Amino acid sequence: MKDKYSAIWLSHSSITDYLKCPRAYFLKNIYRDPKNNHKISIVQPALALGQIVHSVLESLSTLPVEDRLKESLVTKFEKAWIEVSGKKGGFTTPEEEEKYKKRGMEMMERIMKNPGPILKKAIKIRQELPYFWLSEEQNIILCGKLDWLEYLEDVDSIRIIDFKTGKFDEDPDSLQLPIYTLLAANCQTKKVYGAQYWYLNRDVAPVDVVLPTVEDATKRLLDIARTVALARKLERFVCTRKDGCPTCTPYEMVLSGKGEFIGVGGYNQDIYILQ
Repeated sequence: MKDKYSAIWLSHSSITDYLKCPRAYFLKNIYRDPKNNHKISIVQPALALGQIVHSVLESLSTLPVEDRLKESLVTKFEKAWIEVSGKKGGFTTPEEEEKYKKRGMEMMERIMKNPGPILKKAIKIRQELPYFWLSEEQNIILCGKLDWLEYLEDVDSIRIIDFKTGKFDEDPDSLQLPIYTLLAANCQTKKVYGAQYWYLNRDVAPVDVVLPTVEDATKRLLDIARTVALARKLERFVCTRKDGCPTCTPYEMVLSGKGEFIGVGGYNQDIYILQ
């Protein structure tokens, strides 16, 4: 019988963790502090910036088109920024924080000048965290958020738009598109017309990307999911790097007492910063 509480939940970030370093996957996604049973999380400036940009844009999709830019996006961004200001966002100096905040405000200004899909019809998936059973037999769930689903009325379809806040292009071999393909196919009812990345750091409009077929995406993700499931069954999460691993080392530092505790996050995880 399906039981989502005993299932293995996989997402783009957790799969990426495993592929980079199985030990990092364990420390970020499974390990709990024996003192309070909380997971641990390390906050970093780039993640804080992405979090606030995405939260501002996500809040627009539920508004009528004519209301989306009534309030300045820069104003909305500044209000939301309070959530990550100072050490809460992993910032170690006021100058560092100001640099990231300025980048975010420039993104908001770019969108207001070139709103593109922001001022077109959008569809919102009702689930707060969309998910579906990738494999009922192996008790594996795939979950993740789709940033924006533009509704294309003339073809009664959707286009997936992913907002990028980093400075680098997405790796063409990334699992992001296969995951989006499957989430869109399984968590809403409209046909998927295409997908775009919007590099907010530099571009005034989204760029087209090619989605894999549902069959190819399913095969690729199932292969990886089975590897993760086996590692969990064997409880084998070994770092393969011999020369210092950038993925698991920060978490090992927290375990050894070198992180500064910032507070408890919304998912009951202990949040740390590394100086």
